Amino acid sequence: MRTDVYKDEGYKLMGAAFEIYNEQGYGLAEEIYQECMEIELELRRIPFRSKQELACFYKGRELKKRYVPDLFAFNCLVVELKAVSQLVAEHEAQVVNYMRLSKQPVGYLINFGHKGTLEWKRFILSELIKQND
Repeated sequence: MRTDVYKDEGYKLMGAAFEIYNEQGYGLAEEIYQECMEIELELRRIPFRSKQELACFYKGRELKKRYVPDLFAFNCLVVELKAVSQLVAEHEAQVVNYMRLSKQPVGYLINFGHKGTLEWKRFILSELIKQND
């Protein structure tokens, strides 16, 4: 099991998230944290794309439905932000689907809505695929 996949990039990303949590606290609207994250990533000169649509296909045909992750950071990390009291399996599945569709190796699910501490999870696509084999 390889746990060092884009570890430095993840460390920098999470540093930005912890800064926001320490500054703003918990319980604000997700859109507020999204904007704060964009500002913090800019200040730290971390490359990112916000709300980039992902196309879905079926039998070679593009579907009308699009998935829209909150952020792509460092051109290798899928980032999904939440502001809920507790993360659930559907939130994790959302990140994994974004990773599969975008073919990005690492994903982060960051929850600013948890009281007391920033809640987050890291996913590595290659490990998820091995678990399902």
